[in-house]
Amino acid sequence: MIDTALHEVPARKGRAAELRQGQHIKMINTHGTQVIDMWALNAADLIEIMSMRHTKSCLKKMIPDEGEPFYTNRRRPILTWIEDRSPGVHDVVLPACDKWRYIWDGYEGFHDSCGNNLEESLRAIRRGPPPETPQPLNLWMNCPIREDGRIDYIAPVTEPGDYAVFRAEMDCIVVMSACPYDLGMPINGDDGIPKAVHYQVW
Repeated sequence: MIDTALHEVPARKGRAAELRQGQHIKMINTHGTQVIDMWALNAADLIEIMSMRHTKSCLKKMIPDEGEPFYTNRRRPILTWIEDRSPGVHDVVLPACDKWRYIWDGYEGFHDSCGNNLEESLRAIRRGPPPETPQPLNLWMNCPIREDGRIDYIAPVTEPGDYAVFRAEMDCIVVMSACPYDLGMPINGDDGIPKAVHYQVW
């Protein structure tokens, strides 16, 4: 029996889902304004990870279209983008926020971060974190590059309920972080307030 239960990724936090080859995962932008930092790791070897650099090199384009795969750092397909029911604005350039980002911003003390969420999510399923935070797929992050090469940080253009579906091309672990960035840029909407998202696996 297929389990299509709806699972929550709480605002500012992360979750990991273990997928068998051929299974699907659906990411839902429940409130329409939340960015998800997303990673996929080979379940048998966490050193092999979904890589935005290798994907761009393999496909000779910035981001896959529906029906095209994301590749690992060993140039093997790990996830195929099956559906993108959103305006299609995503980021494959910027790194995940981490403790160093908040130090850079002058924040004092602990702040939730996508890097920390990756580590905690993997620990929660008793898997060690990778040696460093890999480049994520930043679902729904709206950071266009201007003609002069500068990068804008503007609000997502998604609507509540927009979603993306991926198929696992190998046994893998998918980690999702409801990005907690809230320091003055509208990364997670004009109100700057991180919100929960949901996902399903089947």
